[in-house]
Amino acid sequence: MTDPQLGMLMLGLFIFIIMLGFPIAFTLMAMGVSFGYYAYYTAGQDFFQNRIFTLLVQKTFEVTSSDVLVAVPLFLFMGYLVERANILDRLFQSLQLSMKHVPGALAVATLITCAMFATATGIVGAVVTLMGLLALPAMLRAGYDTKLSAGVVCAGGCLGILIPPSILLIVYAATAGVSAVKLYAAAFIPGFLLALLYILYAMARAIINPALAPKLPPEQTNVPLSTVIWALATSFLPLALLIASVLGAILFGLATPSEAAAVGALMSIVLAAAYRSLNFTMMRESVYLTVRATAMVCYLFIGSWTFSAVFAVLGGQSVVEQFFTSMNLSPIGFLLLTQVIIFLLGWPLEWTEIIIIFVPIFLPLLPNYGIDPIFFGILVALNTQTAFNTPPVAMSAFYLKGVAPPQVKLTDIFSGTLPFVGLVFFTMALVYIFPGIALWLPGYLYGSLTGP
Repeated sequence: MTDPQLGMLMLGLFIFIIMLGFPIAFTLMAMGVSFGYYAYYTAGQDFFQNRIFTLLVQKTFEVTSSDVLVAVPLFLFMGYLVERANILDRLFQSLQLSMKHVPGALAVATLITCAMFATATGIVGAVVTLMGLLALPAMLRAGYDTKLSAGVVCAGGCLGILIPPSILLIVYAATAGVSAVKLYAAAFIPGFLLALLYILYAMARAIINPALAPKLPPEQTNVPLSTVIWALATSFLPLALLIASVLGAILFGLATPSEAAAVGALMSIVLAAAYRSLNFTMMRESVYLTVRATAMVCYLFIGSWTFSAVFAVLGGQSVVEQFFTSMNLSPIGFLLLTQVIIFLLGWPLEWTEIIIIFVPIFLPLLPNYGIDPIFFGILVALNTQTAFNTPPVAMSAFYLKGVAPPQVKLTDIFSGTLPFVGLVFFTMALVYIFPGIALWLPGYLYGSLTGP
């Protein structure tokens, strides 16, 4: 068996093993070390001279000393603190009151709350779960359609994957070796465009069929204007200032993502204290969850980079490149094919595995088609949102089902998310057709980028 054949066997065996449920990070490391040991052993290196062990140590050092990845635990810590600051219920109630004359007011308030909260946390499971406990029962009590209500919560909860400061974008930046700042700028317009499309869709459904989203009774909305303003000032404004300060510092070059994340984490502690939610238990839980999630990302990076290095040494990467070049694809054709593959991978895998393991296979091919890796990253970030809302493995649907009232069926949640998945595909199509949606802002701020 030739080395390239071993490389493809390595990739196929890895996919088979993770389908059996083995831990992905340790499977990557084990396969990278075992196949790498064989590759270097056949090259004449004995056990004590085998370079695979040196390679594993080098990759571990690269991950643990990465300046870009420092932002991951800081943003996670900020998100977990904001999640526990008891701000979500106040934010939802204030937006509900301020949107009382808008068609589908509760759905619109839910989506805006999700967008803001997802921006502050970036943790899909937390946003979907909390909004499932808060907004879904409120919509159902108001007579909203079950499918529409479930779709709004699931889709809104996934916005944090794309809207900065997204953890996914930080991980992609470290994987692709691109500027996280430019990536954030590129994701800004597509992220809020998608949120706007969600809101317009919910409003359109309420206008076309008011029975799907009835207006709230007057006794729930007849609140003095001063009360509404005070509610917004004490819930919407503090969170908006936190998000704007972090994003503004990054986008305008006042701070690196890591520095802005550190300031955001500090401000989230102040915010939690202002809402009288800061205590030792809260801090301990936030630190524990941050450490656990960060360790998972680090182990995935170590395993993935070791696996990718051995895969390239065996010639597997050249096989992949020859496969794509032999198809004579145009840049658009290449983008469509890769996005279809990523969409299918999203069924059995989480976004972390897709970004860290499979996206690096496509990255070396981008120069052949004249595609900027930042533009490619925005498409990937959009695409991975569908993985959370597409059956059979729609994690946001399962998060919501775990906290939803008993009458809400899983099939209703699936049905409710599909129109929003269609809106994600529509947004991707807009980005394909008008690359400036993603490239204009980073090009304006930092210099020109190239699309397909």
